[in-house]
Amino acid sequence: MADHEEHQYLNLIKQIMESGTIEQGRNGNTRSLFGAHMRFSLANNTIPLLTTKKVAFKTCFKELFFFIRGDTDNKILKDQKVHIWDANASQEFLQSRGIYNRQEDDLGPVYGYQWRYFNAPYGNCTTTIHKEKGIDQLQQIIDTLKNPETRTSRRMILTAWNPCQLDIMALPPCHLLAQFHVSNGNRLHCALYQRSGDVGLGVPFNIASYALLTHLIAHHCGLVAHEFVHFIGNAHIYEDHIEPLTQIQVHRTPHPFPKIQFTKDTPEKIEEYDMSYFEILDYEYHGPIKMKMSA
Repeated sequence: MADHEEHQYLNLIKQIMESGTIEQGRNGNTRSLFGAHMRFSLANNTIPLLTTKKVAFKTCFKELFFFIRGDTDNKILKDQKVHIWDANASQEFLQSRGIYNRQEDDLGPVYGYQWRYFNAPYGNCTTTIHKEKGIDQLQQIIDTLKNPETRTSRRMILTAWNPCQLDIMALPPCHLLAQFHVSNGNRLHCALYQRSGDVGLGVPFNIASYALLTHLIAHHCGLVAHEFVHFIGNAHIYEDHIEPLTQIQVHRTPHPFPKIQFTKDTPEKIEEYDMSYFEILDYEYHGPIKMKMSA
């Protein structure tokens, strides 16, 4: 399938290896390329879960629901056997960021907090008293999309990058800005700008997460998910990911992308969605490739 959209990802790996530069980063050496761009169709209920290696989509999607609810307590994820944030939620790591006044697993005002309570004062992961002072960007976008008179707005921006609070986040956001767009009256597009992309492990999750977010918002607003566009600033491959990516993954032939099927009535609020609201159908993938996550 020479025209399979997954070849964009495989070609990005090749491009980084051919044209990227060696950089010494915060958490290891990388081969990096600045400026990458991929487009994935979401039409006909398609969801671009990469197939040349299985994407742990349940883990990925549970993290997305965590963001949608505006949660910041990593214990909520750990209780669901999701351990993406564990290394960055340790007391040792938080203190390495200069954060000394918070308990382990308190991530600070990361992604979802900014989505739902942008710039509200942050006390700790269980504090609710200040949240009404923030801006609910996600709900503003939903309200705009539900109104036929406003859904063509060019101002439907969801940003997690808040310079006022970067220093109290467990990590500054990597996927930091999404813009939504409606064409032909009902086709929903999403474009993501990601400042930093771990191509081996992170980027497949980011594609899956924002594709699902687009499907969820489209379903919630009575629209049709149409396209996900992905821009990456610093696209990089960690040194210890080079061999598995270049010797194994790029030589695999992609399978057709799976489909998403919603199975329950639309809830009143976007934060009510969970894994029970949809099914992933016909996900066929190649065998696992072991790569270590860099904290």
